[in-house]
Amino acid sequence: MNDRHQIITLPHPSLHKKSAKVFPITKDTQQTIVNMTTIGLDWEDHHAHEVTVGLAAVQINKLEKIIIIRNDFDNKSDRTFRALINPVLLKADGKKVYELEGCLSVAGFYGRVKRYPNIRIKALDEQGSVVKISATGFLARLLQHELDHINGKTYLDRLDDNGELYRMMPNGKLNLLTDVEAESISSELRR
Repeated sequence: MNDRHQIITLPHPSLHKKSAKVFPITKDTQQTIVNMTTIGLDWEDHHAHEVTVGLAAVQINKLEKIIIIRNDFDNKSDRTFRALINPVLLKADGKKVYELEGCLSVAGFYGRVKRYPNIRIKALDEQGSVVKISATGFLARLLQHELDHINGKTYLDRLDDNGELYRMMPNGKLNLLTDVEAESISSELRR
């Protein structure tokens, strides 16, 4: 199976729909998590300059509140993920900061997006136990990105007048788009 083609990309309409709460956690839920991990890793294996750090179920066209987060962002050889079911933002804190974000569903582009540097979330793990996570820096950004997905948003919906859009070149370098190019591409992807 060629799993990387199972990731939906903009302008797919599901990416702008809210995902449903998961209850109860079933074998189907467990299989969705396995599928998400397999698909995310297959995608990564075919993109030399990128790494899958997170994925929401909606990105494989399952409108369920499930996300997976890579256990070690700095070690591409660690191919394990943690699943979070029905994650909810409890608190966001600090002055928002601009950083680059990429997305498997916005393939080939990166955007400078403003996000909170500190957050706290609550979710269920794969066994249905409640977990609370306090996150800072990149993990906080990643969790906000994935929470947006389950709420029908992509990072393009977060770009403001100070945000920038970049195209990923074949050599892995990012090329800043002009405002006109960025607006054209962003409009096309969001239609």
